[in-house]
Amino acid sequence: MGDINLLAVLLGSVAFFLIGAVWYGPLFGKTWMGLTGVNEETVKQPGRNPTWLIMLLCFLFEMLVVTMLGHSVARSSGQPHIVMMMAVGFAATIMAPAIGINYLYQMKPGKLFAIDAGYFIVGMAAAGGVFILMG
Repeated sequence: MGDINLLAVLLGSVAFFLIGAVWYGPLFGKTWMGLTGVNEETVKQPGRNPTWLIMLLCFLFEMLVVTMLGHSVARSSGQPHIVMMMAVGFAATIMAPAIGINYLYQMKPGKLFAIDAGYFIVGMAAAGGVFILMG
């Protein structure tokens, strides 16, 4: 039972965030925008949060999640398969179902759930990979 590896938390958060840039950019950006109704005009409407603030808050939320992963890794054996099981397990059994519950009540399409839940699973796998690489 060791201390949280803060460098792994920071780099894991960066990996998670960068996955999001690719995920919501070239991979699924157009589809996601169509499903959410977000476009260049809606982003620029008065009263909307500026993009830099949204990105900063997303990064901080991701860092909070990765910090919890770091805490769990510090309390475990740290074996790679255990780390990846925790990272993907958090996303697949906690984060994705939480999104799913919200989307069910908001009557959002299943395709949007698949995009957003998939991002959390892949992003957490990337964060887990950073923890594995950092030992």
